[in-house]
Amino acid sequence: MNKRTLFRTSCLSLVTTSMSFAIRGAVANDLLPAFHITNEQLGLVFSPAFWAFAVAIVAGGAVVDFVGMRALHVLSAAGYIAGVLMVTLAPQPAGPVVSLFDNLGTTLLYAGFLIMGLSQGLVECVINPLTVSIYPAEKTRRLVMLHAWWPGGQIVGGLLAVLMTSVVHAGWQMKLALIAVPAAVYLVMAMSAAYPPTERVASNVSTAEMWRQIATPLFVLLFFCNGMSAAVELGPDQWFPKVMGDLIPQMQGVVFLVFTAGLMFLIRTFGSGISQQSPLGTLITCSVLSFIGLYWLGSLRPGDSAVVAFMAATIFGVGKTYFSPTLMGVLSEQLPRGGALVMSVMGSAGMLSAAIALPYMGARIDRYGGGAALQMMSWLALVLAVAFTGLWLFYKSRGGYRVVRLSGADAGH
Repeated sequence: MNKRTLFRTSCLSLVTTSMSFAIRGAVANDLLPAFHITNEQLGLVFSPAFWAFAVAIVAGGAVVDFVGMRALHVLSAAGYIAGVLMVTLAPQPAGPVVSLFDNLGTTLLYAGFLIMGLSQGLVECVINPLTVSIYPAEKTRRLVMLHAWWPGGQIVGGLLAVLMTSVVHAGWQMKLALIAVPAAVYLVMAMSAAYPPTERVASNVSTAEMWRQIATPLFVLLFFCNGMSAAVELGPDQWFPKVMGDLIPQMQGVVFLVFTAGLMFLIRTFGSGISQQSPLGTLITCSVLSFIGLYWLGSLRPGDSAVVAFMAATIFGVGKTYFSPTLMGVLSEQLPRGGALVMSVMGSAGMLSAAIALPYMGARIDRYGGGAALQMMSWLALVLAVAFTGLWLFYKSRGGYRVVRLSGADAGH
């Protein structure tokens, strides 16, 4: 088993997932006339990116110990390639369709994005337990380093899409085909690599005990915290190009998204050790910074200085950086008997909450403007600060935060 190769394969598969999010948005306006669909129908086409992701990550987490991480990793790569082929080769209808499923082309369009959504979930249900299995002594640090490639993939996918449009003048099919390139590479890497059993299996923890971890108070708390943190991060991210473009009209709104993604990538790559030293302290700090940054961004008005906007965006960018991987690290360090299942179930909370947050933000934007929507999300960050502070005080009363380690002696417990 080569830990470095497995970690690189995990990073590349996360890049593929992130690129798919960025490129999907970049081809949205091209798909509308090509398939003669409405914005509502396009929303239906893109919806599996959220719900299929959640279904796949939970289902994968439940079976990964039986079929193996390698099999699901390979399947996710094959799914990306198959999904891209289905969408790019789908016959385009001659005119509008009443239902997506009345026409072969629009049916394949939906099916292709559905398969890619399932692949996204399979990637997450593999790479998180794989990382903590090969690096049991530094789980949180390695998870932060791994998830640096989420914003990294957004940057790569976004910039490639821009170059394909402005320099190469490529069609939407070529842009979408970019997703298949890293997928094919990590497919080959996964097929040739030796994967270990998950930490839970290696420690002989029973399947029944793994399922019992979902009912623990700590898991329930972390599940809801992960949902709120994902809403704080992904909700504003999805609306940033529009909202920031309205608030700071002298700048393209997408610049702020790329800027905060760049901050996240650099900090997660070179500052991963911070979260390992004090996971709960890191989460408290991130919550406070996210609140300040979002509330400040929401208070901006058209005509305000771009410099001030970047200052607020910097605080928000730093704040949201450690949320997801640090929460996964705390979960894996405190509930290791839950194995891949608890990590997958908690991961589903993120996408589900984002799917819920986006229309709420949209309604807020329609009624009160983009600034009010950002400030609404900032209060979730303040709730997170209170929750994490309470958890920190709980561990302090018990002698401090300590990592729970497994061994063969955990069998049957």
